[in-house]
Amino acid sequence: MTSTTMKIAVPRHRQRVRYFAMMWAGITLLFGAGTFISVYAATGIAANKQNAALKNAPPAQVDQFAAAQITATPFPTFPPENTSPTEPPIVATDAPVAPAVTGPTATIPPIKDTAFDLGIAVQKNVDPSVYQIWVNEVADNLKLNWVKSQVVWRDTEKVKGQIDFAELDVSMGQLSAANVKVMLSITKAPDWARDSGARIAAGTHDGPPANPQDLVDFITAVLNRYPGKIHAIEVWNEINLDREWSTGPQRLDPRRYVDLLQAAYNAIKAIDPNIVVITAALAPTGGTTANEAQDDFSYMDQLIAAGMLQYADCVGAHHNGLNVPPDAADWRNIPERNPRARYRGPWSNPHHSWSFRATLQGYADRIQRANSALKLCVTEFGWPSMEDLSGTPRQGFEFAFDNTLEDQANFTDSAITWMQQSGLVRLAFLWNLNYGAQAGWKVAPDDPVSDNVLWSIIGPNWAKRPVAQRIADRNFRGQARLAQ
Repeated sequence: MTSTTMKIAVPRHRQRVRYFAMMWAGITLLFGAGTFISVYAATGIAANKQNAALKNAPPAQVDQFAAAQITATPFPTFPPENTSPTEPPIVATDAPVAPAVTGPTATIPPIKDTAFDLGIAVQKNVDPSVYQIWVNEVADNLKLNWVKSQVVWRDTEKVKGQIDFAELDVSMGQLSAANVKVMLSITKAPDWARDSGARIAAGTHDGPPANPQDLVDFITAVLNRYPGKIHAIEVWNEINLDREWSTGPQRLDPRRYVDLLQAAYNAIKAIDPNIVVITAALAPTGGTTANEAQDDFSYMDQLIAAGMLQYADCVGAHHNGLNVPPDAADWRNIPERNPRARYRGPWSNPHHSWSFRATLQGYADRIQRANSALKLCVTEFGWPSMEDLSGTPRQGFEFAFDNTLEDQANFTDSAITWMQQSGLVRLAFLWNLNYGAQAGWKVAPDDPVSDNVLWSIIGPNWAKRPVAQRIADRNFRGQARLAQ
């Protein structure tokens, strides 16, 4: 091949390459334009239709769509700083936190969650299908974070070391699954654990164990069976009453209670330090009656002097409002209600025990004077009503006639507001959810109405009383919980 031929061949080859490049670029641009048009049609037009549809859609549908978008593109999650992988993170009190929308905040240990919260006492049932009704009522309808469940030790461990966990297995499992916190109130020692001089009164006059180690053994067995499912324990009940604290010759003895509390406190904290230990709530007695009852203010002073506050995270309290509204703070001058109350005790025999606010404030004042920052845990409160019940209550409970169902709702609502705003109360448990429906409010037509039914949130024939809606409207399960 000569040099002349080579000079002619090279330009023609370059020209063909140039034409090919131009054609390829044109094809690429054409396909790109087509792709852009297709994507726009698939997304822009669809989005416009979606927006137009959502503009006229009900709010629930809009929320559902928004939730789907968030779920589809979740934010990355990182472990919080300075927290152990085995310990739940704690929300700082000064950090802005969005209100929770589903259930209690599981990241805060109960011992650190000191802001006011509300629960309710629920009667147990060994039938899982029945108890599930009560769990759903608490969590889904009343929207509460806590349940109080009383453990009658004498019925649960009739023989030393042989514990019947049947009822607790049902309640602990279902409450944990529903993310509801549990406060166990443990009381009433079995006959085998009682003082020898007190055993003859067992069943009518309950009391503590002769040896605190027996209670420690029982609590240890319960906590080991349900790790992480018990969040608070109230150690005994109304220890200023002989029928709850009969010990034979010693009778009511604050020093002995503190010894029992100390043993229980140390055992509980050794197993789970996050459990809130609550002292036994006293009964507002209205005074002292020989060895049968002691004035609650006087007995609180004796308990504090014996060292009670050293072995607790919260001080237990009870108050059933009878027929006096919770805003009646001055027990010496309780306003008359219209129409005139049938039950005259609050006016004929003035005493602080008639007044919800005066009683709780009196306890708090005594704690503060002892230089303690402990708050109250009101493990039982509420107001009774006879309005939707036929017949009569047991003698001494006639005050239930003085409250309408609307009174019951208003008084309960006002009490919750005061406890929440006062800063004195850490936990409160309404008495009670389901005695009206489950226990039966009468056995025979002529029987008096059972005491507990007067306070029940659910009445005969499973009818919810108005107070239930007041509680649900507060939506404690939807409130953000902050560690303090």
